[in-house]
Amino acid sequence: MYPRYPGYTPRRDGGLGAYETVLARAGFAPVAGIDEAGRGACAGPLVVAAVVLDPASIRQMPGLADSKLLTAAAREEAYVQVLRRAVDWHVVVIGADQIDATGLHVCNVSGMRRAFAGLRAVPGYVLTDGFPVRGLGVPGLAVWKGDRVTASVAAASILAKVSRDRMMRDLHERYPLYGFDRHKGYVTDDHVRALAQHGPSPVHRYSFVNVTRATGLVDPVDPLAPIDAAGLTGPAEALVTSGISPAGALGENERRMDS
Repeated sequence: MYPRYPGYTPRRDGGLGAYETVLARAGFAPVAGIDEAGRGACAGPLVVAAVVLDPASIRQMPGLADSKLLTAAAREEAYVQVLRRAVDWHVVVIGADQIDATGLHVCNVSGMRRAFAGLRAVPGYVLTDGFPVRGLGVPGLAVWKGDRVTASVAAASILAKVSRDRMMRDLHERYPLYGFDRHKGYVTDDHVRALAQHGPSPVHRYSFVNVTRATGLVDPVDPLAPIDAAGLTGPAEALVTSGISPAGALGENERRMDS
């Protein structure tokens, strides 16, 4: 039985910053948190974020929580807080074609590694949500429901979720038949009906069973067809006009703290 050292044990009543505070006290600062958004969707990108927070600033972000537990308005406010107070952050966007080519889990792990590698601060420790990520070069801990119990993972969850939601709203302008602005590419009754009626779009994940099934019902949109910037707005338009495919359609994209 290993001894427990009170000064290095997160307290149950320590709040979201308990892990970061204890790790800093143990000499592992700064601490990075990594999380993703879009893993369970059948359309659109997988977005992975890495965030480094100063433990002292965590108390100044009262809206920080698991992104899935917040309203859309609260997430947007928390997003602004995280960008304002984070020591560093990096966001990686992996398109549907990459998910189809290499598999969801491979893309998830690769995205976490790339998000971590994109940080300019050099973390002394990394916290991930749910499962460990090897090969980061620093000690780490996989925390079950980490976005609910650690501030840095919650912050990463918010950056990933808000970034992806904005992309899906932009992609709705290009493919309005599917309701991406409502369900954000996740499987809902409305989404299933739209797939059955119209077939998959270029931003659907063709490696997913429900999308593959829909291709047999109607002629799907060609996933390799060139994408016109007309009708796109915001981030999706910027990606097309810069020569990069819209996030969630083809290719990959990254955004760092000073971009």
